Amino acid sequence: MRTEVITVQTGSRPTVRDITAEAERFVSGQGDGLLHVFVPHATAGLAIIETGAGSDDDLLTAPDALLPTDDRWRHRHGSPGHGRDHVLPAFVPPYATLPVVDGRLALGTWQSVCLVDPNGDNPTRQVRFSFLPG
Repeated sequence: MRTEVITVQTGSRPTVRDITAEAERFVSGQGDGLLHVFVPHATAGLAIIETGAGSDDDLLTAPDALLPTDDRWRHRHGSPGHGRDHVLPAFVPPYATLPVVDGRLALGTWQSVCLVDPNGDNPTRQVRFSFLPG
């Protein structure tokens, strides 16, 4: 298995950050296999979605209906409503496994690999790419 950790700057506001190009660079020339992407953070996740047509913004606002950022959360350190950020990975998991064919991600036409970070308190994230050859 080949593995590498990259650092991603997500800023001080909730964000969806497309990391498809970084994932493609990691698997380039690797042949067939599986790419596992993992975010070792308690308040971030990964999504395979279309970006640039509003879906990334929708993904940031959708949890507000289910998981409001108010004072109901027992986990209370950080910004108001931060406890919600710790529940988000149950809905937007911190991992994804993708097929790699001939050294390229086998994504659909409009699919992108995205880091989802609702936590503006932590502007720097790590992402681990691991390639398992076929």
